[in-house]
Amino acid sequence: MYKGLSVTVVIPCLNEEEGIQSVLNARPEWVDQVIVVDNGSTDRTAEVAESLGAHVVQESLRGYGSAYKRGFATATTDIICCLDGDHTYPIADLGRLIDVFLHYDVDFLSACRFPILNQEAMSFKHWIGNKILSFAMAILFVYPIEDSQSGMWVFRRSILSKIKLTSNGMPFSEEIKIEVLKHPDLRFKEEHIKYSARQGEIKLQPYRDGIRNIMFLFKKRFFG
Repeated sequence: MYKGLSVTVVIPCLNEEEGIQSVLNARPEWVDQVIVVDNGSTDRTAEVAESLGAHVVQESLRGYGSAYKRGFATATTDIICCLDGDHTYPIADLGRLIDVFLHYDVDFLSACRFPILNQEAMSFKHWIGNKILSFAMAILFVYPIEDSQSGMWVFRRSILSKIKLTSNGMPFSEEIKIEVLKHPDLRFKEEHIKYSARQGEIKLQPYRDGIRNIMFLFKKRFFG
């Protein structure tokens, strides 16, 4: 419980045995529920997460969006906080982010990774790809977003009934932000964070995932 609000952290994982331990060890004590969504791991991710007190749920349909939708369906608290299991996002900073979230009275807070302070945290091609995708989203949806691909968010669980989430893959990160921005009654804000180098294997395929994300943006803009 944080300032009268119950809080769930949802973490999608695919072979994050190394990173998930660091993430869970750094979580604030006031977090009420930690849901780790195991998306078909072949290592000890689930075992490590359970040993550290997380509630592990399985999602057999592979994909970033699939994992998150399973986690959201399991969460029961007022606030949902999302981040990756590779220790790139600062789970220890959740209190500050929720403070910003409450101060500005928004429904969805997205953590912005730019400018990248740790040069080892993101390669140049990933940086360029993120900038292109964020620019495309800003133009298509007429909103000056800095980091459309961020995977760390804080939002009210109640908004899930007001938005439509269809993507099962990486474009889910764009879609959840777009759905909030499109909704006339929901308020959106970005807040800067310190982004770190990941622990464990890099799974992002920049060219493939970048093309899929840009195609999804156009499809979402012109076909809903």
